[in-house]
Amino acid sequence: MTDEQTLDEQVADRAADEQNAETGSGDSAELRIAELEEQLAGAQENALRAAAEMQNIRRRAEQDIEKAHKFALEKFATDLLAVVDSLERGIEVSDPADEKIRPMREGMELTFKLFLDTMKRFQIERLDPQGEPFNPEQHQAMAMEESTHVEPNSVLKVFQCGYSMNGRLLRPAMVVVSKAPSEPPVKIDEQA
Repeated sequence: MTDEQTLDEQVADRAADEQNAETGSGDSAELRIAELEEQLAGAQENALRAAAEMQNIRRRAEQDIEKAHKFALEKFATDLLAVVDSLERGIEVSDPADEKIRPMREGMELTFKLFLDTMKRFQIERLDPQGEPFNPEQHQAMAMEESTHVEPNSVLKVFQCGYSMNGRLLRPAMVVVSKAPSEPPVKIDEQA
């Protein structure tokens, strides 16, 4: 009977091993499925990130190209401002009543107007802030002057006009800004 018990025990042990193997392989398959699903989710997330990064790179490249087209003439335009300033100063210092220089002055005025019109076609705008409120983003204050005729922080004089190109400042306008007049000192009557 001991042999029978041994045989029965062996059959029972085998049956238990097979059941454990079946249960174990089920757990193993579920673990493998969970692991593969996790890898799939990670791969999908990486693919989405890569697609978003490519979209961002494309958008930045388009913006860079747009800016390059828009501001390609910026340095050239900045260099031409000295020519515009020279024409303007020449017109300012010439006497319109002097018959000897009238043809030259008229030519300078026409050239100046043509120059400004050409610059305007390329979105280069002249900033002449005379009488406007002071704007530190577009104006450079060279001095302050007391004034009772205009509100404080208004542009009284323009030394040099400013220019912008496509909304970007090429050169600020150099201006004199008004300030409120100071109060005269109050005299104290010491004899009272």
